[in-house]
Amino acid sequence: MNVRVKPAHTRTRLYAVAGVLGLASSALVVRAVDLQVVRKDFYQEQGDARYLRDIEIPVSRGTIFDRNGEPLAVSTPMASICANPQEVPDERIGELASAAGLDEDSLRDRLDKSADAGKEFFRIKRQVNPDDAQAVIKLGIPGVFSQREFKRYYPSGEVMAHVLGYTNIDDQGQEGAELAFNDWLSGKPGLKRVLRDRLGHEVENVELLREAQPGRDLTLSIDRRIQYLAYRELMDGLRKHNAKSGSMVVMNAKTGEIIAMVNLPSYNPNSRGNAPAEYRRNRAVTDVVEPGSTMKAVTISAALASGKWKPDSKVDTSPGAWSLYGHTFHDTHNHGVIDVTHVITLSSNIGAAKIGGSLPRADMYAMFHAMGFGEVSGSGFPGESSGYLPIPKDWGPVEQATISFGYGLNVTPLQIVRAYGAIADGGVLHTPTFVKGGGDAGTRVIDPKVAADVLAMLQTVVSKEGTAPTAAVANYIVGGKTGTSHQSAGGGYSNRYVSLFTGVVPVSDPELVATVVIHDAGSNEAGLITYAGGFVSAPVFAKVMDGALRLLDVPPDNVKSWYVGGPTPPPSVPAPPQKVEPDSEALGNMAEVATP
Repeated sequence: MNVRVKPAHTRTRLYAVAGVLGLASSALVVRAVDLQVVRKDFYQEQGDARYLRDIEIPVSRGTIFDRNGEPLAVSTPMASICANPQEVPDERIGELASAAGLDEDSLRDRLDKSADAGKEFFRIKRQVNPDDAQAVIKLGIPGVFSQREFKRYYPSGEVMAHVLGYTNIDDQGQEGAELAFNDWLSGKPGLKRVLRDRLGHEVENVELLREAQPGRDLTLSIDRRIQYLAYRELMDGLRKHNAKSGSMVVMNAKTGEIIAMVNLPSYNPNSRGNAPAEYRRNRAVTDVVEPGSTMKAVTISAALASGKWKPDSKVDTSPGAWSLYGHTFHDTHNHGVIDVTHVITLSSNIGAAKIGGSLPRADMYAMFHAMGFGEVSGSGFPGESSGYLPIPKDWGPVEQATISFGYGLNVTPLQIVRAYGAIADGGVLHTPTFVKGGGDAGTRVIDPKVAADVLAMLQTVVSKEGTAPTAAVANYIVGGKTGTSHQSAGGGYSNRYVSLFTGVVPVSDPELVATVVIHDAGSNEAGLITYAGGFVSAPVFAKVMDGALRLLDVPPDNVKSWYVGGPTPPPSVPAPPQKVEPDSEALGNMAEVATP
């Protein structure tokens, strides 16, 4: 029998193959041990990093309501179209751009830059209607997904713009109440861990890492109805007198709650676009003016508090001009010898200057400061100005005289309404608040008798003899004070005017106090020049208060006669002359004074 022996090279080849197979098997075993045991945690983390994501749970911002429960600012659900730039196929970017309504080249460039930077999250488009976002997601483009977010909506538009302010695209307050109460309204987003597929879709909620806390609701002191009324009448007042801008503040005299605050021009917070910054400014708290004769009530308060003067004390204003250290101050007419009450009634600059000049500077300053001038009101409104009240050591006789009738200091409309609120509430100064029920007990700054006397004087202003018969409200007793001041310009004064009126109603039991400030009034509808506060601002006050008192169910002062004989007609108002001179204080500023 023949035995066939394999050649040596065949055996060598077999050994080599077996060795290679053995090495490969060993490598696989080593690799398996490395993957399953040695580096298990590392590779698990790498896998999770690709498919597990910690996602923020958005929360809705709290709703803002007016004092009667009407919504003023609400959050509506929206969607954000997002992507992992490293997973979006290049050939589908055009399709994605078209569906999202974006420029393809721009989107491609942004995605490429994000991918090159190693980013795994990119917002393609924000604030998208949820249905539109879902249509994009249904295209099934890898790496593209959506996230929920919210957008602020303001039902009242420009009427409430300056009170509410607005939020940015991240739903954070930027102005107004939205900014002042941002922490209260914002809430705290939650956090969850989710499992995503390769397309970026959430397929499973793994765990809740942090529970979401929705924003808290806020109820303002603002009455939406009166806010609309004030906005409408202020706009009508600006239109009638060809004025450029204006503000109105309405405050509860007993609590300090702000019932309405409007400014014109305004803007729509739902579509701010390119609205000028000056339109977005809340002039009632940020802008200052020289208040003119509205300050005479403060000067007279200081005079009565000193004990040197009484409502019937006499002061000589003849012959209608008065020189003091080289400066001459004027009244509109020669009022002769008048009592302190008629200094208010007739708005006499000379009377106010002589009365103010008789007081120690420190005492007069103390009254102005106690009534809130020269400091912020404490309302908490963003950007509020403190105004300017010079300290007594900087007052000379001329400065003291001009401050007595409202020049040489700067105040905001909010400060004016707050000071008159103190007179209305028996001498108690309140801190203005925009929150319903946020009013305080106040601080006494004037003796009750002094406050009552000044309030009685203010009542005479709204009469045929006074400077503001146009402020009268049928069936209610109104008290108030006009003001007309030149606007400063280039270190002096221009021929542009600020027209003011501040009033209290009803005088018998004050409920509301309001200030109207209108800038740059020109000729009225009949072509007559009417920039005096009594003709420009006082009628706006009257119309707003007439509606507000009815809305608030404030009983008329003459309620008994009203029921017996029906409503009394409003007082007759004389037609303005061809050219209406400003209140006396407009003639008493430093641009108008003459050296004898």
